[in-house]
Amino acid sequence: MKLTILLLALVGCVAAASFPYKKEVKIADKDFLFKQKFLFEIVYRVEDPLMFEEWIKFGDKFIVDKSYYTKFDYYMEKFYESYKYGALLPKGEFFGAFAKTHHKQAWGLFNFFYFAKDWDTFMRNVAWARIHVNEGMFVYALTLAVIHRPDFEGLFLPRIYEIFPQYFFNSKFIYEAEKFDYEFWSKYVMYEKEYKDIFYKGKNYYNDNSYFFTKDWKTWQWWKMMGLGEHWYQDDKYFLGTKYTTYSKDPVWIEALHDVKVWWMPVDYTRDIEFYNDESYLSYFTEDLDWNAFWYYLNMDYAFFLDGKTFGLNKDRRGEYWIYTLQQIVARYYQERLSHGYGEIPYFSWYHAYEYGYDPELIYYNGVGYTYRKNYWQFDTYGNYEVFNKIQNYFSRFDHIIDQGYYQMADGTKFDLRDPKAVEYIGNFLQGNIDTFDKFFFNYWYVLAQMYFGDVDYYDFKVYPNVFLNPETMLRDPMFYSFHKLILEKFYYFTYHLKPYTYEELYFPGVAIKEVKFDAFYTYFDFTDFDVTNLLNDKMVFDDGKFVWDKTLLARQSRLNHKPYTYEIFVEADKKQDVVFRVFLGPKFDEYGRVFSLNENRQNFVQIDKFFYTLESGKNDVKRSSKDYFYWVGDYTTYTEYYKYIMFAFEGKYDFPLSITEPHCGFPERLVIPHGWVKGMPMQLFFFVTPYHGDHSQFSNFDYSYSCGVGSGTRYVDELPFGYPFDREIDEFDFFVPNAFFKDVKIFHEEKYEKYFTKQYEHFGSFDYSYYNY
Repeated sequence: MKLTILLLALVGCVAAASFPYKKEVKIADKDFLFKQKFLFEIVYRVEDPLMFEEWIKFGDKFIVDKSYYTKFDYYMEKFYESYKYGALLPKGEFFGAFAKTHHKQAWGLFNFFYFAKDWDTFMRNVAWARIHVNEGMFVYALTLAVIHRPDFEGLFLPRIYEIFPQYFFNSKFIYEAEKFDYEFWSKYVMYEKEYKDIFYKGKNYYNDNSYFFTKDWKTWQWWKMMGLGEHWYQDDKYFLGTKYTTYSKDPVWIEALHDVKVWWMPVDYTRDIEFYNDESYLSYFTEDLDWNAFWYYLNMDYAFFLDGKTFGLNKDRRGEYWIYTLQQIVARYYQERLSHGYGEIPYFSWYHAYEYGYDPELIYYNGVGYTYRKNYWQFDTYGNYEVFNKIQNYFSRFDHIIDQGYYQMADGTKFDLRDPKAVEYIGNFLQGNIDTFDKFFFNYWYVLAQMYFGDVDYYDFKVYPNVFLNPETMLRDPMFYSFHKLILEKFYYFTYHLKPYTYEELYFPGVAIKEVKFDAFYTYFDFTDFDVTNLLNDKMVFDDGKFVWDKTLLARQSRLNHKPYTYEIFVEADKKQDVVFRVFLGPKFDEYGRVFSLNENRQNFVQIDKFFYTLESGKNDVKRSSKDYFYWVGDYTTYTEYYKYIMFAFEGKYDFPLSITEPHCGFPERLVIPHGWVKGMPMQLFFFVTPYHGDHSQFSNFDYSYSCGVGSGTRYVDELPFGYPFDREIDEFDFFVPNAFFKDVKIFHEEKYEKYFTKQYEHFGSFDYSYYNY
């Protein structure tokens, strides 16, 4: 019971302040825990043969009887035919979600999972697929099914970087993890201790550790400053992250994990600085695991081939939401560039060389490395002119219909593209999803673009690993932002034809923001541990049929974070009324110190808060914290910890609250604020309050504490356009209304590594746990 209270406090209490009401916490029953146990064990070391006898017995037969499904469609038939004739993507081969031949098979497998009438059918098909189907395709289809099946609310899988660490960590670390051997490590560490005892006791000039001077690499190679090497360490203090201080003091947590041996290893980012190109200096940001996982889950929630009617995605304004989220990602990346003086995102042109190459330093689990791109790459060297010409045709057609102001289909149906609500059509087109208004001309263009970048043709089946072929690896490459900025330019071309908001439309009669007070913003680098136990090649042990999870591998990485902040908004209102506050963070100057025009700068603002509030008549003091916005999420509980909690609950040792499952869809809260400067990076906050526009209660038909509510139609605070009022061109003569407020702010950066390279580290040769002041 103590653990229940602890986890509820960690997950539920902070976000609750944003919501109009709270729901009663649900406790998992035995049936739920059985299903959750199955999902966690079925993806354990997924590239290895399935070792759980409990599930192997269910995977002996693939259920193809149509009576077991609510729907049996073309893609299911084709998948089964491919299986019968031995034409499925073989196990061990690279799977690309944006490779056309792979996608069609994954679609069929997903449908077998999604349309299964009951859990037993679903479980048997999943167990069968785990044994017989390509590993990447299996995880892709299973993840989609768990997210979208309405009867699976609350069930979840480990994070994608825990299932496939190969997509997120460099090959050097992957090799070290896969060859980890407990017996060898035990002997090695004993000899190493004897060596260090002699080395550090001796009096020689190395003792001042001056030869470990690594100031220029502090973002990555922090371990050198602590006198550590890139190998495995065992320690009784583990699972670093924002939850460590709370978890480690709870006796139930300690009991659950007391028999687990834990090793961690320092992990580097891609480092091609100077000898490759300067863009890789931002790899601490572009290769951040949570940053990349966010894009992955967005593209799983609103996968391009899932139709809005069947899956309810049209109720979520899927097209508008996708393009708005893309705009926010590119804007956030631009802010990070500004913090290092890089300025504009490099321009992308199909007909000119792209200046910045990229080597992801990734290796697929079959041992094949990811392809890289040289500096000044010419796109026409791909030679796939059929796909190239189709992509150009899509862009040309888009420009044409925007200029024309409407789109007319073959049956005479017209779509007015001067109507602001047409943003949904535009978003669907730019994603290339199945809900686009003319599937014959516009469907799948985005997939073709990723295939082109990945050097994949229509009918290629054996595909070499490329970061553009899966959403979880795309954001690593600087070209992602250049190309998607080009997509956003098409979106801005649509908004250019919409009339700017008038003063009357923006003005909120009787409501005025008088002042805003806030804490200073501070960024810094901290450490966290990511669970990479799926890379472990140790022999699996079972005791009386139960899996013994007694070893865990962790990747310890430095990452960008910021200190918690609060602010107060002082508002005057002439009556009691429901309102919505929007808070944006944007740049003040460009890389040359020039002030942006507001209309130009509107594309660079990132929304950092949005919340419902009831104003009282008179003066209002609205207090908010950086932890209040439900859309931001903190550190996730690790695969190992979750499994131990599930088994504890399964054995009846405590109540398992569903709220500990942490929705997969939130944006990482620690990345909301860009890297600051020691002297303070000038930025600006924008506050805007509007009447509440909505005819439904947010979260009314799902529980936000453990569900994302995809397809519910009630995910959003109100019904105003995403990004409002920056969603259209701005007329500065009309924009400044009493219910809007700009405030200058500086973002400072604390250099916490300074103590290591300015003086001798007292405990040289061991990790500095005092870094957190534990």
